[in-house]
Amino acid sequence: MRTNLTSLITLNKVSTKFYKPENDYERALLTRYERVQTQIVENQNEAARQIADDIVARLRKKQKKNEPFVLTLPCGMAVKPVCDELVERYVSKKVSFRNLVFFNQYELFPFMDGSNYGLESIKSMLLDHIDILPENIHTFDNTISVNDVAAECRHYEETLQEAGGIDYAITVIGKNGNIGYNEPGSSINSVTRMILLDDTSLSEISKMFGKVSDVPRSAIIMGVKTLLSARRLVTFSWGEENCEMVRKVVEEKVVDTLPASYIQTHNDATCYVDLDAASHLTRIRRPWLVSSCDWTDKLIRSAIVWLCSVVEKPILKLTNKDYNEHGLGELLALYGSAYNVNIKVFNDLQHTITGWPGGKPNADDTNRPERALPYPKKVIVFSPHPDDDVISMGGTVHRLASQGHDVHIAYQTSGNIAVDDEEVRRFMMFVKGYNEISGMNDSRVDDKFAEVIEFLNNKKSAEGDNRDVLNIKALIRRGEARTACAYAGIKRENVHFLNLPFYETGKIEKKPISMDDVQIVLDLLRSVEPNQIFVAGDLADPHGTHKVCTDAVFAAIDVEKARGAEWLKNCRIWMYRGAWAEWEIENIQMAVPMSPEELRFKRNTILKHQSQMEGAPFLGNDERLFWQRSEDRNRATASLYNSLGLASYEAIEAFVEYVPVD
Repeated sequence: MRTNLTSLITLNKVSTKFYKPENDYERALLTRYERVQTQIVENQNEAARQIADDIVARLRKKQKKNEPFVLTLPCGMAVKPVCDELVERYVSKKVSFRNLVFFNQYELFPFMDGSNYGLESIKSMLLDHIDILPENIHTFDNTISVNDVAAECRHYEETLQEAGGIDYAITVIGKNGNIGYNEPGSSINSVTRMILLDDTSLSEISKMFGKVSDVPRSAIIMGVKTLLSARRLVTFSWGEENCEMVRKVVEEKVVDTLPASYIQTHNDATCYVDLDAASHLTRIRRPWLVSSCDWTDKLIRSAIVWLCSVVEKPILKLTNKDYNEHGLGELLALYGSAYNVNIKVFNDLQHTITGWPGGKPNADDTNRPERALPYPKKVIVFSPHPDDDVISMGGTVHRLASQGHDVHIAYQTSGNIAVDDEEVRRFMMFVKGYNEISGMNDSRVDDKFAEVIEFLNNKKSAEGDNRDVLNIKALIRRGEARTACAYAGIKRENVHFLNLPFYETGKIEKKPISMDDVQIVLDLLRSVEPNQIFVAGDLADPHGTHKVCTDAVFAAIDVEKARGAEWLKNCRIWMYRGAWAEWEIENIQMAVPMSPEELRFKRNTILKHQSQMEGAPFLGNDERLFWQRSEDRNRATASLYNSLGLASYEAIEAFVEYVPVD
């Protein structure tokens, strides 16, 4: 059973020549917009192997001289593949780490026991599994008071210098452009110190704690000067959600508002990024500016949309001069004139727009994104959490239902960890109050109320919920989902709560996907035998739940394809986005427009999920509420279509087709 099929999705296939140049001359041409050496890899594991090779080679050189090798690492899952590689090399007896000296890069302050953060995280991933000497592990004194922090920081710097300075530093580019939690505004001359964490960093750290209010607001960190003093500096970033920050750090000037840009000043620094994180670098996103291209339909569409934005013209007004002056002369040679390219791209985009997302019956569907028949269609919308359906495609869900299709909504997880404790108090007060005014006076209700309230009152920071509280939170989200579905016109019997087992840990950290998860999805697919499936293509959510849920659906489809299921032969699969990002226009294959009234209806549907408004624990780094994000993205897509010379709509929801892989 293949459970990682989302990792095989390649919307814009990038030629290897753009990230694996054959020689130094080619590299110089391709990277002329980049201000720091940038290594683009296909996945994190490839980078982890390269970094581990580099560390081990340098460590061995020090061993031969009987000298210590000083290393500093960040904590968190981003560095885990590197740690895994180093542990594997030790376990297989390829290297010893007895000359390794480790210095902790940062710790939250005040220190938190049992948080599995900072040094505790590095120990669990690396230090506890190798033969490093205990006396060679250095961190900040966790018994100090705030009055002693400055002295402790000076002592830490002195200890580091006595050890010979940092040989190898690994950092991660933060979502706000920090490195090692040196926040925007940090000086290039800053040394080890206490710093106040900004909201973006707190939000990132909260993924390991539960909610922002559980995270200490300060940290003791190595300064920028301390990190830059390393003889070798490696930084990395993974995932599409970081692509714009990577571009700024790598291609723009050094500024203190982006401390990660200071790596440009280091004489032996490398930035490792995967293809997703590199997707906004010029050589990947605008390859025609650095080299000749193999012009695919998607690349042509991307180039023309870019050209329209540069010259501020709609597609059909672009001229030969526009093409020639902006590095797109190759297209004129291929198509003969700007007019020919313009018509091609204009028609291509025009054919993505449809008011009939389930297909228009009794109509010519030659140039429509969906088939006219069968009609009505059986449709399943898979929603990772009990609100992703309406946030990402609420207008389309309502359109499908109102156009007579048999729409099923399948909520894949309970979403129980994303409910604030105050919601539980509110609902429990309601139950207790109703128990009293109804005259039932069931003592069991009062006992359970007291038990739940006592647990919440005594709940410690970052402590998980007990099963009673988790069940109440799941019930809250289930009720909201049913209300939203009814409002959107979905029949009650077509609302499915799958409660996939991988999610039900009660913790932020989830279990790996298993056959138990896939089987639940399979059972639903086989009972409905849909003609159309919608799944989350927004794989950048904070905790990876979307990716796991979509992998479960794709794995089930893979099983059905292998057995030759008849229903699958007449089924199309569409991927939606909306909560965290939107599809790039070169990838959009179906665009469903909405009127102002329909957009308002969608907003009202999202608002049925009251627990996910202001008090929701996991709003991510975006300060807007989910309905605001959704509207802004839908309006932006419509505005982009209009700026290209197409019809003017209030908003548009966009989709990309998924074709099951062989």
